[in-house]
Amino acid sequence: MPDQVAAEATRYKQQAAERAVDLVSSGMVVGLGTGTTSVFAIRRVGQLLRTGQLRDVVGVPTSLAVEREAREWGIPTRELGGGREVDITIDGADEVDPSLDLIKGHGGALLREKIVAQASRREVIVVDHSKLSPCLGSRTALPVEVVRFSWRAQVGFLESLGAAVEVRSGTDGAPLPTDQGNLILLAAFGPIASPAQLADRLAARAGIVAHGLFLGLATDLIVAGPAGIEHRTRLVHELPG
Repeated sequence: MPDQVAAEATRYKQQAAERAVDLVSSGMVVGLGTGTTSVFAIRRVGQLLRTGQLRDVVGVPTSLAVEREAREWGIPTRELGGGREVDITIDGADEVDPSLDLIKGHGGALLREKIVAQASRREVIVVDHSKLSPCLGSRTALPVEVVRFSWRAQVGFLESLGAAVEVRSGTDGAPLPTDQGNLILLAAFGPIASPAQLADRLAARAGIVAHGLFLGLATDLIVAGPAGIEHRTRLVHELPG
């Protein structure tokens, strides 16, 4: 039974990711998210480039692993900047509330995912139905990326805000560094009554590089589940400046 549930979740993720790729057009700069769901989107874009159905697409990867995956599928990559921003980003999420606010970062690419999301004209989130939540924090801990220097002080700070905290670690129990050499703390707050207020507290703390509250960034949500595929939208946000 657990294997069947996992297989169904994988199928739903693939359906949502491939539906999102329908929003990609030739000539676009595409943000490439990190995680199992996003890999399906990368592979679909690569397939369409190989068959000529898409042309001149350039990817902005959110992790080194995604950069390698993109190149294997023939997707040219670039960094942000150079006068052109990201037309559309396709990424997953760990939890999504009814307002399309998110918790992200369990895959370890938190900082780069947020940088790319903020630079994107359209942020398309693809999930299976299990990631939907009535209130952020109800289903998962909040990832918080911190510098290594005195990281235990950040544990104490998060605990003072009411969270149970653990370090994101590998199978050997050792902390897993991010591509930038930082650590990710998993802060279990339970249901977060005021995500915006918590986001402000975390953003003001020296030593916290990024937090996994993605508020007001998602413009589209594509959800796949037993009832089919649903596409929800929110007004596209304008880039600053």
